[in-house]
Order: sequence, then structure tokens, then C-alpha cells
Amino acid sequence: MISPKEVIASVANIDANMNSIPVLNYTNFKSWKEKILLVLNCMNLDYALRKEQLASPTEKSSADEKANFEKWERSNRLSLMMLMHNIPEAFRGGMSDEVSVKDFLKEIEKSFAKNEKVEISKILADLVQMRYKGK
Repeated sequence: MISPKEVIASVANIDANMNSIPVLNYTNFKSWKEKILLVLNCMNLDYALRKEQLASPTEKSSADEKANFEKWERSNRLSLMMLMHNIPEAFRGGMSDEVSVKDFLKEIEKSFAKNEKVEISKILADLVQMRYKGK
């Protein structure tokens, strides 16, 4: 049985990990992704990112297959919850609850890759148009 002190320590650990992840915005995608992956790894919740989605177990499935499915489901659900917590609703789009964390992360990455290319093009255009006003 888990003692109340262990529960409090666990909740404090989760809270500290969650607070170490910045809220995603237009300028911090790379650092946000690094931190979210690190926290998921440290909390042992990255199983759904490392493994492909498993088929739902049947009555004929072995105990190991059922346990692996449950592990993947838990990892996926908690990882999605952590991502959602650190992403403003405007970035979430129309994602369904049935999406895997791996697919959700890929969709966000695609959005920010497009934004990053546009921003880099704008900065380069501004740089080309700048003139030196020597001193």
C-alpha cells in the first residue's frame, strides 16, 4: 500500500516536471519539444512514442499482450494530457481524442515547420533590404 507521504511526493514530482515545460508559442517549438520529450522519458511515459500502436487485445491474447496494450494506452493517454496542458487551444486544432501522441506531435511539428520557414524567409528578406548606416 502506498503511504500518504509517497502520494504527496509523487504529486510534487509530477507538478515539478509539468512546470519545467514552457507553454508552446510561436518562438519556442524546438526547446518546448526537447523539454516535453525529456519529461516524458524521465516519467517513463514515452512508451507510446517509442512503440507503434498495438492492436486491441482479444480473448485469445496472452497476458503479456494485454499488459503491453494497457501500458501503451496509459502512456499515450498521459502523454497526450501533458502535451495538451502545455499547448494553447489555438494550436491544438481539431485533433480528436482518438489520435496517438506520436501523430499529434507530428502534426504540431508540421505546423511549426511551416511557420519557421515563413519566419526565416521574412527575416532574410528584411536583412537583404537593410542598408548600412555607418557610424
